[in-house]
Amino acid sequence: MSAGTLPSFDPRDPLGLDDLLDPEDLAVRDTMRQWAADRVLPHVADWFERGEVPGIRELARELGSIGALGMSLTGYGCAGASPIQYGLACLELEAADSGIRSLMSVQGSLSMYAIHRFGSEEQKQRWLPRMAAGEVIGCFGLTEPDHGSDPAGMRTYAKRDGSDWVLTGRKMWITNGSVAGVAVVWARTDEGIRGFVVPTDAPGFSAPDIKHKWSLRASVTSELVLDEVRLPVDAVLPEVTGLRGPLSCLGHARYGIIWGSMGAARSAFESALDYAREREQFGRPIGGFQLTQAKLADMALELHKGILLAHHLGRRMEAGRLRPEQVSFGKLNNVREAIEICRTARTILGANGISLEYPVMRHATNLESVLTYEGTVEMHQLVLGKALTGIDAFR
Repeated sequence: MSAGTLPSFDPRDPLGLDDLLDPEDLAVRDTMRQWAADRVLPHVADWFERGEVPGIRELARELGSIGALGMSLTGYGCAGASPIQYGLACLELEAADSGIRSLMSVQGSLSMYAIHRFGSEEQKQRWLPRMAAGEVIGCFGLTEPDHGSDPAGMRTYAKRDGSDWVLTGRKMWITNGSVAGVAVVWARTDEGIRGFVVPTDAPGFSAPDIKHKWSLRASVTSELVLDEVRLPVDAVLPEVTGLRGPLSCLGHARYGIIWGSMGAARSAFESALDYAREREQFGRPIGGFQLTQAKLADMALELHKGILLAHHLGRRMEAGRLRPEQVSFGKLNNVREAIEICRTARTILGANGISLEYPVMRHATNLESVLTYEGTVEMHQLVLGKALTGIDAFR
């Protein structure tokens, strides 16, 4: 390009955010986008309508083969990708479906991350290489039927019995639960909250699926039931005691949501943009009417501001400077704006907006779950409120 010559305007990248990516970033993004286009998009509307994902274990192995599982971790077969690359992977998978991104996020950012950060070397060697390859699926047991936003009130309890631990309790809304080979379960003990690495074939462990969902239907969601599950002493994660353990895992998962939610928003926006160019009413495309253009302009503003925010937080994570309050900032903003983009896109598509022939309503209903998991709107507002005022409003 000669000096003074401006690049052409790209409606799908109006701020030129691709300029922030290096060739390796672009390669990761393109690999994930192509995999999603080949393996998810042709089938996901049917999976959503049926409320099941046939072949989910094969999908996990495929994600492992392209380095997507535990990709931000190092060693043990993990890719060691940068925070930006991990974020781009989340964005591309959620542009296909939030449920598929959740499969990857729970595997890597919750269950693998917990073992990688807090586990013993034996636990890491036993589980992480197989989880990185997608040979073993993991789940993360924190939320309980009566304790979501207040995990300190959990009732699941682990007691010592000789040289063993015995776990009893229930966990709820657990992604990957019934297809998992290993569960990271958090429980109260006499010495505080501890994490346990639980093989799901242990006697007393079961994971019945949760039915009748109207969100995240292309995803496995289960209850975990622990009926006096006996574990050896070395099942406990040795490097952490207290809520610091599970909350640090959630912070990593929330970072992925900041990117992923923008993938769902991008899919809805691009569907609305294409539809507005082609759909004719009153003798011309509806994209030629001022009200439709205003909607598209507002959607593009929030979408690309959200992606820019995700980039900024990714650079802070890369530099070791990302604070939990900043993760709350990104999760609160981006999921909330993604839902609004989907709702606006639905109005542009009219009646077609509710059809699974288009992705908009599927994304909108999925995002209703993303809005409240890994911290509700209210929790993130209060995290920011405390940071801004110095006053804790939780209690």
